[in-house]
Amino acid sequence: MARTRRSRRSYGAGEWGRNRVRVFPDAKTGLYQIEWRENGRRRTRSLKHRDWARAKRQADQFAAGFIDAPSGKAEAEPEPLTLERLFDIYGEEVTPTKAEDTQQGDRTTIAMFLQFFGRDRDPSTLSQRDWDRFIRERRAGRIGISGRPVSNRTIACDLTFLMAVLNWASRSRDEEGRLLIDSNPLKGLRKPVEKNPTRVVLTEHEYEELLKVSREVDWRFHVALVLAHETGHRIGAIRQLRWSDVDFESEAVRWRAKHEKTGYEHTTPVTDEALAALAEARAMGAGTGDGPVLPAPTDAARCVGRSLPSFWWQRAQTLAGLEPKRGRGWHSLRRKFASDLMDQPLKVLCELGGWKTAKTVLQCYQRADEGQLRKALDARRRLRDGKSK
Repeated sequence: MARTRRSRRSYGAGEWGRNRVRVFPDAKTGLYQIEWRENGRRRTRSLKHRDWARAKRQADQFAAGFIDAPSGKAEAEPEPLTLERLFDIYGEEVTPTKAEDTQQGDRTTIAMFLQFFGRDRDPSTLSQRDWDRFIRERRAGRIGISGRPVSNRTIACDLTFLMAVLNWASRSRDEEGRLLIDSNPLKGLRKPVEKNPTRVVLTEHEYEELLKVSREVDWRFHVALVLAHETGHRIGAIRQLRWSDVDFESEAVRWRAKHEKTGYEHTTPVTDEALAALAEARAMGAGTGDGPVLPAPTDAARCVGRSLPSFWWQRAQTLAGLEPKRGRGWHSLRRKFASDLMDQPLKVLCELGGWKTAKTVLQCYQRADEGQLRKALDARRRLRDGKSK
């Protein structure tokens, strides 16, 4: 029975002592090797390629006796590129370079596309009809893990990933110098746009109410809530902070690239409120070395997982007596941060919150409240009155 090791760096097929075969990448070249025993002696040959899915199939076929022992020569004709094989190559070479949360998102999205389009589908045959059909089915909730209808924004994110894979494949070559695909067959197609996106900004009153009950939920929630409010960073980056990232003397925090959605590593000063929350976390946990600032309840050596902060938020809303509101969550704190600092130069705001471009802040995060709008009109009125005198 074939099995894959957890690291996916080695794959075994066949039975021990009879027809056991193993494939693994060469440490220097990255080319896959195949290993088997012949008359009691261990034999190894290069498969002359870096295609993981293809290497596994060759191991299965060799163990089953369908093909002879590799001769070490490259095959004359490459196997047809399937969607499964393309995603497998992308997952081996590109996905590991992304942040941990993004890697999990890649795997989930890949599984969805393979189920919808088919594993043996030729990527070059994808067309407008497939694009439109995916949008219809995804919007209706007939595909995807949740089984619920999703917004245009979610669909656009899925299609953005698919386009990224196809664009990458159109620029990448195999070991023989051939492009994986000649061109992106979906290039130029328009993604659906959310006409009225829900971008809730947490109010000061709502924040104060959540803060009052935060310690009842969990001391970790209190710390995370304060850090999200005071730094404007994503909860994914906050929950993965380690004590080696915190400098109490300089009153600053380092945000690691691998935990940032944008892959942008930076260091920001923090407020007294944030430092007080960090000091509280240090008193509650180990607070030394490279340990997590927010340790998992069941394992102090690991950071809090992805699902627990969402549970904390829902629990806090209930305790605070806040009516549920779609879009009010951890990201609404990030929008509050951007809106609270609207009077600051965009360059300063981007550095503080970890945004790479000011365009993103203006389009998706900042929202003027009534007070700011009236202040602007009053300033205009004073300016006109001064000119009329």
